[in-house]
Order: sequence, then structure tokens, then C-alpha cells
Amino acid sequence: MNKRRGFFLRGRRYIVLATAFLTVLLLYAGDRIVRYTSTNEFCYSCHAHPHAEASWKLSAHYDNRSGVFVQCAQCHLPPPGNLRYLLAKAKHGSNDVYHQIFTGPENINWEAKKNVESAVRFTYDESCINCHQNLFPLQLSRDGQQAHLYYNQNQDDLSCLNCHLYTGHYSDIVQKGVEFGVEVEADREIFTEPATVAEFADFTERVPGTSISFDMVAIEGGTFQMGSPPDEPYRGEDEGPVRNVQISPFFMGRLEVSWDEFLAFYNQTAAEGRQDNVYATNLGEVDAITGPTPPWGLPDQGWGMGARPAITMTWHAADTYCRWLTAITGRTYRLPTEAEWEYAARGGTTGPYFFEGNPRRFSTDRFWNRIFGADTSVINTYVIYNENSMARTQLPGSVRPNPFGLEHMLGNVYEFCADWYAPDTYEMYVDGVVDPAGPDSGTERVIRGGSFNSDASDVRVAARSHTQHVQWQMTDPQIPKSIWWYTDTREVGFRVVCEWDPDN
Repeated sequence: MNKRRGFFLRGRRYIVLATAFLTVLLLYAGDRIVRYTSTNEFCYSCHAHPHAEASWKLSAHYDNRSGVFVQCAQCHLPPPGNLRYLLAKAKHGSNDVYHQIFTGPENINWEAKKNVESAVRFTYDESCINCHQNLFPLQLSRDGQQAHLYYNQNQDDLSCLNCHLYTGHYSDIVQKGVEFGVEVEADREIFTEPATVAEFADFTERVPGTSISFDMVAIEGGTFQMGSPPDEPYRGEDEGPVRNVQISPFFMGRLEVSWDEFLAFYNQTAAEGRQDNVYATNLGEVDAITGPTPPWGLPDQGWGMGARPAITMTWHAADTYCRWLTAITGRTYRLPTEAEWEYAARGGTTGPYFFEGNPRRFSTDRFWNRIFGADTSVINTYVIYNENSMARTQLPGSVRPNPFGLEHMLGNVYEFCADWYAPDTYEMYVDGVVDPAGPDSGTERVIRGGSFNSDASDVRVAARSHTQHVQWQMTDPQIPKSIWWYTDTREVGFRVVCEWDPDN
């Protein structure tokens, strides 16, 4: 009995020792595996991003005066030492392997990844803070102090990447900056008078004192059904009830207001507090028309200005542009009402779009379409949206116009309307209402049309949306915040209308 007991005890010791040895071995091997798979070399071996290493070596995380290299895992994983680190590592590694096998780097839209919305999914604020523990060093600029104080007060809504998106991966967009404003080319005609409009017909407006011109389309008045029927796919609750609406004739810009056009306004009005110019006399305002202050950041996102639609301005800036255009041309320019916008966007049609098609076949929000692909053969020829935009605005001529000859009424950028937004606006109207202009007051303005970042379901003619004024200025650290620029949306621009008075 004692021999058997002794053998059993010795066997248990061996098992315990073997188990302890294997545990130590596994922990050591696991640690070595975790360490090895967290090295830059391993990341490069299977990471699908073709420019990650080159842009990192040009960034402040590699090329700096301290000589400190910030490695891939220091930003793209949480600080090590806990289960969250391992879970994040497994998640990101699986994502890279999946795309390497099933997608292929050549089929990924890398431009779409160079934005805050995408980057925050692969970068961790706690890792930034792990290195940058003192957010208020002595050498920090005043603007930096304001920004970091604002970050401390709003950490639930902000990320370090909101201001430091290109710190880890170099971008020549940030380095070159923006010289805001446009120079007049010497060989271009400078207009001295606006266009002459003697009849209700398309015309090309000329902006006096500049070489800028743009096309206005005559939109005949008429009646239409505003809103969407209950059975329209992806219909929002604020899109009804459908109302019969009568619209008076007006002119509308063939295109969204371009950077060239907006910067002509900026060049002529940007000096603050101007008291001695013609606009004060024309509009009866004490401070005249004061133009925008310089933007906080890069308003064109590095995509280029010129004929691209102007973006990131506030509703106030767009409205002021219209008032300036009114003063300088002698015609009444303004933002369209929501009813005018939808009437023009429909172009006499009655379906979800001004072209044939079912939103269910176009939308990538539909699981079936995500697996087998959405039908893009028709919509891609009329709309710049998330499937064909390359994650940025596109130039005129990129798509076919609607039946009224208007381009980019759907997609490219959301467009400001004059109306305050309310979810029950259409309930306030009665059938046969003439030129409705929305609620008398509100907190947000209507935007319509969807953008380059929208799904096909959100570029339907009847789809409604609204500004998010507070959220769109989250990373503006100025006190008070700018009345001219948004820092946190790239998707909104505007288009002008011009009133037609047959008696003048």
C-alpha cells in the first residue's frame, strides 16, 4: 500500500512539474509570439496598406529631433498588458488577413481610409496619452493649449486624431497648407457689369470685379407632389404626408457653388468690420457684408479647389454669400427653399430618383447587395455617392444632368436650403400650398440631396436631412467658435437660386 501511495505521490509531483513547465513554456512562447507579431517587420509582411511604411518614415513619429521611433503597435493597439490588447490584436490581424486574401490591396479605396471616421477604428487615444502624458508642455503654442483644453473637456466626443490625423503617417496636404484666396489670371476677362437678363431663359451670370461666371437655369413654375409615398423603399418618417405643392418660376444654379465662386466672395469681403463699401448702402447694414475669416484647417481637404464644390462653410456663410451676390449683381440671390429644391431635383419625375431604378437594388445597406454587389449600372451615371466617389467630391461633368439640366442635384455634396428643419414640416402644409418656406423658427437647417459619402438610399429625391451645428464644430477650439466654418463635416455645400420678377 505504501509503495503504491509513494508512486502515486511521485506521479502527481511529475504531473504538477510537467504542467508548470508546459505552462511556463506556453507563456514564454505566447509572449514571444505576441512580441514578434507586434514588430514593424511582421506588420509589413501582411499589412494590406501599400504606403504605410513609407508615409510613417516621413512622419513626425519617425523623422523628429528626439530620434524616437513610434512603432506601429504603439498607435494601432491599446497599451499592452491586458486582455483588451490581445483582443484588439486579434481583431486587427484578422481584418488584415481577410482583406489580403479576399479583397486584395489593389481593390481597396485607400483615399477613403485617410479620414478621421476610418482612422479612429484603428488607433487608440489611450495609446497616444500613454506616450504624451503631459498635454500642456511649456513649448505648446496658445492654439495648442486651447485645443488640448477643449479635448480634456470633451473626451467622450473627440479623438486625438481630430487634430492630429497625419501625425503618424505623413501627408503633403498638411505640409503644403492652403493659401486661401484666388489670384486673378492676367489673361482672363475681368467683368465690369453683371449679365443682362431680359427674359425668363437660361443665362450666364458674371460677377463684377472678377473673372468668375456661372450658369443659371430657368425653372418653369408648376405643381408637384412633395415627399414620398408610404411604400417607397427606405422612406423616412419625415418625408410625408405627400402634399401637392405649387412653385413659382425661378432660376437655379446649374451646379453647386464652386470654390472659384466662393473665393471671389472671400477675396472681396474677407476684411472684418468694413464700414465704407457699397454693400452697406445697398443692404442697409451697419457692418456691410463681412466675409469669412480664414478657415481653421484645410477646407478643401486637399482635394483641390477650382471648379469643385465649395464645402465646410456654415449655413450663415452660404447665406451671406447669397446676400453679397445680390448686392453686387442687383438681382435677388438666395438659398432655395426645400420645396424649390425638391421640385428642381425631380425635374418633372415622380419616382425615388429622377431616373429609373429601385433603391433596394442600388443600396449597399442591404445585406444581399453587400454580399453579391449592388446594381450600379444606372445610378453611377447620374449620382456621385459612396460607390463611385472615391471618398471625395467630383468635378462638373462627372455625371449626367437631370431633366431640367441641373448637375449633381443628388450626391456630391449635401445642399443647404433656406428652411428651418422640422420632422413634421409636411403636416403643416395643406394640398395646393404655394411656395412653402418651412417653419418660422428652429435650431437646424434643412440639407438635401445626399453626398459623395451617402448610400444610394440617402440620395433619393425625397430624402431629408438637416445640419448638426454643434457636432460639426466639435474640433473648433476657438472661443467663440467660428460663425463661418465647420471643422467636422466635409459633405455640405450649396447651390443658389435667383428670383424672377416678370414685372421688372
